[in-house]
This record gives sequence, C-alpha cells and structure tokens, in this order.
Amino acid sequence: MACTRVANILFPKKGTDLAKWAVVACDQYTSEPKYWEEVETIVGDAPSTLRITLPEVYLEEDGVDERIENINTCMKQYLEKGILEELPKGMMLLERETGQVCSRKGIVMAFDLEAYDYKPGAVSLIRPTEKTVEERIPPRLKVRLGASVEVPHIMLLIDDPQRTIIEPLFEQMEQFECKYDVELMQNGGHLKGWFIPKGDVTDKIQEGLEKLADREAFRKKYRLEKDYPIVQFATGDGNHSMATAKAYWEQVKKNLTEEEQKDHPARFVLAEIVNIHDESLLIEAIYRVLFDVDPKHVLNAAKSFFEKNGATVTEGEVNEEGVQVFPWYAAETEGVFSVKNSKWSLPVASLQAFLDAYLKENPGAKIDYIHGLDTVKTLSAQKGNMGFYLPDPAKGDLFRGVIMDGVLPRKTFSMGSANEKRYYMEAKCIVK
Repeated sequence: MACTRVANILFPKKGTDLAKWAVVACDQYTSEPKYWEEVETIVGDAPSTLRITLPEVYLEEDGVDERIENINTCMKQYLEKGILEELPKGMMLLERETGQVCSRKGIVMAFDLEAYDYKPGAVSLIRPTEKTVEERIPPRLKVRLGASVEVPHIMLLIDDPQRTIIEPLFEQMEQFECKYDVELMQNGGHLKGWFIPKGDVTDKIQEGLEKLADREAFRKKYRLEKDYPIVQFATGDGNHSMATAKAYWEQVKKNLTEEEQKDHPARFVLAEIVNIHDESLLIEAIYRVLFDVDPKHVLNAAKSFFEKNGATVTEGEVNEEGVQVFPWYAAETEGVFSVKNSKWSLPVASLQAFLDAYLKENPGAKIDYIHGLDTVKTLSAQKGNMGFYLPDPAKGDLFRGVIMDGVLPRKTFSMGSANEKRYYMEAKCIVK
C-alpha cells in the first residue's frame, strides 16, 4: 500500500509574523521552564503555535486541563477567523540552517497512519527506531481528543544514499512558491519553505519513495538472506507524537464506516521526511556508564550472557568481519572484549541486551547514558564505575538494525541538539 499523500496543509494567513508563529517542538526543554517563559514574552499576543500546542514542561503542573481547553478553543478561533488558511493540495520543501556546516533538507507531506505501528513486533512500512513508551501516550492523547488541528513535529527518515528524492528538488526551486523565509526564535536558525502543488513533481516524489519499498532492491541494500518485512520510513524524531496520532485514529475509526475511513483527515498525519544521509544529520553514539559495580564481575557476567546466547567472547580486540568490539574503562584500568556471532545486528543492541539483563540481576547497580567520550572516561575513573565505548552507528546500519532487531535499543544514538529540532510551521485539520 502507498503510505504517502499530498496534504491539505493549513498555513498562517499573509501578514502573520512567522518568527512568532513558529516555536520549537513541545518535547524540548522539558526541564527548563525559563526557556518557555522567554517564548511567552517573545510571542506576546501574536498568533503562534505556542497557543495550539502544550509544551511538555507543563504536563505535570496544576491547571493542565485548563491549558488544554484553551488550546482547543484557540484552534477553533484560528480556523474561524482565517488565521489558518488551507492551501491547495501539495507538499512543502524545506531548508533549515542551524549552524551546522550544511543545511538540513526535507519535505512535509501526509502519511497514512494505517501504515504505521509502534507495537513490538510491528511489520508496518513506517516504524519507530526505538521502543515506544506507551505510558507517554495518554497525557498527549488528552490534548488531541478535543483538537481540530494538528501541528506535528514528526521527522521521518528515509535511507536514500544516492540522494535521488529530496536533493534534486533544490535544483528546481525557482518554479516553486516561497512560502516562508524566516529567522527562528531562541537560536533556532533559519527556515525556508517552498510550496509544491499537487502534480507531476509530487507524483515523481511519491514514485521515488515507493522505490524504497521495492522488495529486491530492499534485500540487496541491507544484505538480507531472507525476506524481512520492509521498512520504508523510520521515525527520527517525534515518535510519541506519531504514536498519539495513531492512538487517536484508532479511537476515531471505530465510529466510521469503511468508506468513511478512507479519507478521514484523522487517518493522515503531517510529517517531514529527511534523508538519513543528509550531511547535516550527525548521528552520534550514546555511551553507557555503570555505577556501583565490580568490573571483573561485569566482565564475567558478559562472557556468560553472550555464550548463553550462542556467541563467542574473546578478551581483547578481534579484527574480523562481523565481530563486535567493546572497549571499556574502569578505575586505573581499561580493556576490550570482542563478541563473535552475536544474535543482535548492532553492537549497541548486543551491549544493551546484556546490560538490561545484568541490571535486572544486580539491582544495586545503576546506569547512565552519556554523550562524549571524555565524560565517560572521567566518570569511569571513579572506583566502582565502569564505562563502555560504542562506535558511531553507520547511517545505513540504523535501518538494518530496525529491520533485523525490530526496534533499536533505547538511547542508541543522538541526532541534533534541542535547538535543531523541528519548529512548528505547517498545520492540518484532523476533524471533518
């Protein structure tokens, strides 16, 4: 099934101050209320996505129900007063400069939630990269239940190493209408967007995306010896936003006929696709540090764990294809162990499987997930601590890991800092 659609995009009417309209994704700066207080000051009384989203910093605060009621009221007002206007069917081509060497390029379009599943063991064309924490859905669903509009911050990744789909569009920008060219608040960088009306260009985009789901090309790309379920899109950011949209759609469709379900607006969610090979996307490993452990005990437990799971463990580095190598650090010592024939396709998946088992059996031990090797070494130098280094994941291997292992372990990789996350701009109706 084709899971992409040209969208009925809602966009602020001409004359709207887009620098105040666009705010960063609501799941950022969740421990920094001062950031959101500054956003309030910047926005003032101007139309803004701040008024139709709920920053998650406020999720646990008193008065959240009143906030949600105000959000839903504001959505209706923006529609009734024409602050949000519906564009002709189409897509939006984006370019975002955030201070990286290269700008990030993407396309906003609609996606069929029937082609997405966040449940463990999912075989859908659109899948999460990491495990979805279902407990995070209900409070977000509460916001959506009374909503008439969505302004999602979802980023879906495609694996297009030859850069055949998104990148060539920037050679023909002159034929598209520039809808925005705006400096984003709070160090968010610069955002440009061009509207692509439904037609030959959008058809070609969809055809290119469909080729990513070609069975033979899929097997060859990922070096698969058997037929695994195809992954066409993987969530890079905003998976819990997408999971909430899915949960909402499951509720809505219960009261619809099959015919009504086909084109109901709640069935389709807006998202930006980005090529995982976009040079602006820096995929960095997240390291692990154990606390209150005996390193010798950990290493013996690792050897036992992997051998019970059919692998061979060797102390020291083994430089062979298919062998996963794990450098470790502890107080006044360091070392390496190698795992051959691991049942998990990515090193991070193998290591996390072991650490989960170890922590379950040793409840006195604790774990933290660390950015930066220097920090790992500093923490690991303290007695009773032990750190593990992981290589940065190869971009193509992220998809292969989702294909072969189902989902990636939590904290597999980081992709950009908070100010680089999506800012809300486009919207879409979710009610008839």
